[in-house]
Amino acid sequence: MTTRQDPSPQELARLRERYRQERERRIRPDGASQYRGADAASGHWAADPWAGGPAEREPVRDTVDVAVVGGGFGGILAGARLRGQGVERVRIVDKGGDFGGTWYWNRYPGVHCDIESHVYLPMLDETGYVPEWKYAPGEEIRRHAVRIAERFGLHDEALFSTEVTSLTWDEDAEVWIVATDRGDAFRATYVVTATGTLSEPKLPALPGVETFAGHTFHTSRWDYAYTGGGPDGGMTGLAGKRVGVVGTGATGVQVVPMLAEDAGHVYVFQRTPSTVDVRGNRRTAAEDVGAGRDGWARERRENFLRVVSGEPVEQDLVADRWTQSAALLEKLLPSFRRQGDRGAFEAAYEVADAAKMNEIRARVEQAVADPDTAEKLKPWYRYACKRPTFSDLYYPAFNRDNVTLVDTADTHGIERVTASGVVVGGQEYALDCLVFATGFSVGVSGILSGRLAVQGRGGAQLLHLWAAQGPRTLHGFTSHGFPNLLQMGSLQNAAGVNFTHVLDEQAVHAAALVAAAEAEGALIEPPREAEDDWLALLAKEGPDHEWFHAECTPGYYNREGKGRPNGPSAYPHGAVAFHELLRRWREESLGQVLRPRTSPSAPGTPLTPQVRVRRTW
Repeated sequence: MTTRQDPSPQELARLRERYRQERERRIRPDGASQYRGADAASGHWAADPWAGGPAEREPVRDTVDVAVVGGGFGGILAGARLRGQGVERVRIVDKGGDFGGTWYWNRYPGVHCDIESHVYLPMLDETGYVPEWKYAPGEEIRRHAVRIAERFGLHDEALFSTEVTSLTWDEDAEVWIVATDRGDAFRATYVVTATGTLSEPKLPALPGVETFAGHTFHTSRWDYAYTGGGPDGGMTGLAGKRVGVVGTGATGVQVVPMLAEDAGHVYVFQRTPSTVDVRGNRRTAAEDVGAGRDGWARERRENFLRVVSGEPVEQDLVADRWTQSAALLEKLLPSFRRQGDRGAFEAAYEVADAAKMNEIRARVEQAVADPDTAEKLKPWYRYACKRPTFSDLYYPAFNRDNVTLVDTADTHGIERVTASGVVVGGQEYALDCLVFATGFSVGVSGILSGRLAVQGRGGAQLLHLWAAQGPRTLHGFTSHGFPNLLQMGSLQNAAGVNFTHVLDEQAVHAAALVAAAEAEGALIEPPREAEDDWLALLAKEGPDHEWFHAECTPGYYNREGKGRPNGPSAYPHGAVAFHELLRRWREESLGQVLRPRTSPSAPGTPLTPQVRVRRTW
């Protein structure tokens, strides 16, 4: 490794000005509305290419103990942890054709996780599985999701190719009525929402896209019937074809090298280049990660969480570019262990940030032969302005004669789409196929998307209340007026680089709440005072990141350049501290959210007789 060269004050001043200029080149007045919303992503854009259409079935009208909305890792882990507490009738509902969530949909060529597989894949200790690669390919991740579901019997009650459309609290029976787009209206004593942060395909609202006569699809709905091949390549259907790729984030970085191998010519339409650091993927053996020890995976993922959260460790077990750059994640996460006064911290942070970005820009120069292309691929912004990406194949792909980078910064993106191609800067690029590697609408799913209506006590609409007064929860899980509703996700909860770890801790907490409510014959509902105290803590002790993101290049982190306001959105002391807070609260204060049932024997309310609650949290 080369010794880091810290930039001088003069260089820092030049960088600030360059970053400002590059940001201004990319700012658009339409902001986030430059993308089509989830509701607009219909037809072939959203159709399921993996399930072959939903299987015919009669609407469901029965009663279950717990309904879980979402079949990604959040929903799977909730189901597994509930089963571990003795809850039998757990029904998971998902619009995909099987378990996996994001990994069910994302099967594009080259898809991998950017977090080490031995910490990303949950329940490795419980399933006895050891990942084959340091960074797992998508299919290995999807199969592991199914493995967990099979281990805990979650397919038995599941409803796939089905979207929950409303949750309505029946005050007399004290149960939730769960309605879906398949005509279902079943009852559940408890509901857990685990709709994830990456579930709705995001598409740019390009003028004329509907007139394009070639083939189009989103990467989360990859059309192998057209391209041929599979996630490992071999796309013989693209031989001689001109393929355009829109999007150069994590998806584009992975898919472009694969397309370059098989397509006649690839045009990469780029507004803002990503930071692309070293990947270094390799096969791993059990002995490489200490998989012979009990609890090896839990130890490893806790170690990773501590490192990337700025907590001290004796040894960095993962030792990759995430952990080596951990000190720069302070602006990505809501919290980080800071040293000294703010002025000194920010000055040191900027120096480290500039050194890292200089390192990445130097990597571009070393990897890309054409100076003009290399200059366009250099990222000119602070490290935490965009989620980092990792690849050893992306930059070399631009040395191929059949790959052309089309920079769209000066035209604020693609100008329009015609019947035969894409227009940028007045020049038309003729295409046979247009691939949208534009990812998902981050954090806009389930309740927050407006597509899942939640009606609580007295007919109160959850999203309407939140729109008027802001989100109100206790620990991000429960809300007053919405009994037995448990929400998983990042809102007013903890955030972390490895989100599956965060989700597993949330699943343990949700299952513990259900077990406690059953043990006491109670409902789960926080008092308003508990919500007030939680919101006050989040607001008072949260970090000031608003100024940082307001100066960033536009992207989903800062609402396409409008900035990310400070507010009570996440726990301010990091995931490590939050998980400990939850453990203490379960031991000392869990009764705070339990209130007596008013109709404990009302029709439809009892859990199935087989429920065996175990206080194992």
